[in-house]
Amino acid sequence: MCDASRDTPLVNELRGPRFSRVLLKISGEAFAGDGAGVDVNTTDAMAEEIAEVSRAGISIAIVVGGGNIWRGKVHEEAGMDRATADYMGMLATVINALALQDSLERMKVASRVQTAIAMHQIAEPYIRRRAIRHLEKGRVVIFAAGTGNPYFTTDTTAALRAVEVNAEAILKATKVDGIYSADPKKHPGATRFERLEYMEVLQLGLEVMDSTSMALCMDNALPVIVFDMAVAGNIRRVIWGEPIGTYVGRRETAASAAGTP
Repeated sequence: MCDASRDTPLVNELRGPRFSRVLLKISGEAFAGDGAGVDVNTTDAMAEEIAEVSRAGISIAIVVGGGNIWRGKVHEEAGMDRATADYMGMLATVINALALQDSLERMKVASRVQTAIAMHQIAEPYIRRRAIRHLEKGRVVIFAAGTGNPYFTTDTTAALRAVEVNAEAILKATKVDGIYSADPKKHPGATRFERLEYMEVLQLGLEVMDSTSMALCMDNALPVIVFDMAVAGNIRRVIWGEPIGTYVGRRETAASAAGTP
């Protein structure tokens, strides 16, 4: 029996993509590069990765965070109302979504931004059937403004939108190459996991996604793959089934993903 964990990139390429529709979750910090705000070169680099898989026929939706512009938690600790801080964070995600859309369209990749809070002058309102139709037409759809409600994270938005548009997996782009037992930057001896079950993530308290979003993925058997987006070509590698990052799913699915007989 072939062990998928030993497959070469060529073998995976010949097999074709493992997923035909995915939801990519990009943190706000990813837009900042080594600085703050929105770094044009970094955003263009992300757009090139996305454009590559879109041109290959993959249906791709995206949820963006806003932490490069607004960190609500800091202001909440200073006394700001939680709902107000969350709404301001939603606005920050719209800025990132528009920046990514601009980069994609300069690369001749059709895209649409849909917001959970109506902003008709700059983006479409989120309408599930319209989003699915855009994906069917080969357009990249970028979801912004979270769920439109305070007290919910953009990770929860990613899980919700992925289920709604029938995505086959959530690809969570991070700055590390998977899920670790502790922050590998602070704890060099931290253990990296190749695969986990949903309940293991919750029970171990691993800071991958918040418990609401992880429970939603578990209830809908939606796998989550955590990987390092800073490595060029990694989005394509994940979609084509190369064993990179950490796979979170049901026992049988996680085992299959890692090539376990």
